[in-house]
Amino acid sequence: MTALRIARSVRASFAVFCRDVGHGLLEVSHNTLALVGFVAVAVLAFAGGHAELRRTAETQALAWLKQRHEARAERDGNMLVVLAESGAVSRATATDPRGLTEQQAAVAQWISRRYRVAPEPISRLVQEAWAMGPRAGVDPTLILAVMAVESSFNPFAQSSVGAQGLMQVLTRVHDDKYEGFGGAHAAFDPVTNLKVGVQILRDYITRTGSVEGGLRYYVGAANLPDDGGYAARVLAEQSLLKRVAAGKALPPTTPAPIVKASPTPRVVPDPATNAKPAEPAPVQQVVFAG
Repeated sequence: MTALRIARSVRASFAVFCRDVGHGLLEVSHNTLALVGFVAVAVLAFAGGHAELRRTAETQALAWLKQRHEARAERDGNMLVVLAESGAVSRATATDPRGLTEQQAAVAQWISRRYRVAPEPISRLVQEAWAMGPRAGVDPTLILAVMAVESSFNPFAQSSVGAQGLMQVLTRVHDDKYEGFGGAHAAFDPVTNLKVGVQILRDYITRTGSVEGGLRYYVGAANLPDDGGYAARVLAEQSLLKRVAAGKALPPTTPAPIVKASPTPRVVPDPATNAKPAEPAPVQQVVFAG
């Protein structure tokens, strides 16, 4: 009986000990949580009264979360999360074709199929041609025809003589025209190249008094016997674009019409000055094949 009483006494003492320890730990945890809560409330109250401090804390917290997210993605092999740029879309030269007029959309779709380029960037170029053309006094279809012949709508094209971009502008000659666009590297921005090319074409047309003469200057054949058929090719392509813009349903494989130049009229010197007047530009005659 004595041993039994001793065992019961030990158990009772151990139970009291455990209960006291549990109460103590609970009291400590309550006090710790209360302290943490108090500190958190104090920090929030302080930050609430200091907007700059609050913004700094938010920025640091977001940066930390972003770093954790990127580190996890990199470990998983998803590099796009690490390299993502939310503003990258602003560098894309593209427009939804559904935002174009019916006429512009028809031209953009036809060019896209004919030259096997995406409709979105072509839609942007068509839109720019229609906006720039009337301001410069140049038919939008002529602008697009020059791009078609010059680069086949490749914004990174470069010729053997250094002509660059969509409209194959000689950047080293016309570098001053890119100053307002940030420098010569803007030659590879499709919209900028279009604007500079249209200005140059407009100046040449004005100087020569005709589209044909302006095209000869544009291709660098002003002082040559002929332009190698350049003006004829551009005008032939323009004739197709005009038909598409007018609502004609042309297959993208439609061959360009044959463009014939009428003989240049014989020039007779002016008897008063014995000076030879400027030769008129050849008249282009468009003949549709088939």
